[in-house]
Amino acid sequence: MDHMQWLLSLHIMAFTAWMAGLFYLPRLFVYHCQTEPGSAEYERFSVMERKLLKQIMNPAMIVTLVAGGVLASLPGLIEWGAVWWWSKLIAVLGLCAFHGMCSVWRKQFFIQKNNHTERYYRIANEIPTLFMMIVIIMIIVRP
Repeated sequence: MDHMQWLLSLHIMAFTAWMAGLFYLPRLFVYHCQTEPGSAEYERFSVMERKLLKQIMNPAMIVTLVAGGVLASLPGLIEWGAVWWWSKLIAVLGLCAFHGMCSVWRKQFFIQKNNHTERYYRIANEIPTLFMMIVIIMIIVRP
C-alpha cells in the first residue's frame, strides 16, 4: 500500500507538469504569431517551444501515462464497468491528442509554415482545461 501512495504522488506530479505545459505552449503560439518569421524573436519562441515540449511536456506525459497505467492495473482500484473510468480514459486520450497537435503546430512554426491565427491558438488554449476538468471530476466524484 505504501508503494501505491508513492506511485500516486508521482502520477499527480507528472500530470501537473504535463498540464502546465499544455496550458503554456498554446499561449506561446499566440505570442509567436505576433512575431516576424526569421526575426530573432521568432527564433527565440521556436527554441522555447521546442524545449518546453521535448524537455518538460513529453517526459511528463510519459510518466503520467506509465504511472497511471500501473495504478489502473492494481487489483480493485478500478471499477471496469463504471462510466466514470471510461469517461476519464477518453479525456486522457483527448489530452494525448491535443499534445500531438501541439507538436504539429510547433513544427509548423519551426519551419515557418504556421497557418493559424492568434485567435485560433487562444481558442485552442482552452481545450486542455476542459479535458482536465473531466479527468478530475471523473477520478474524484466518480459520477
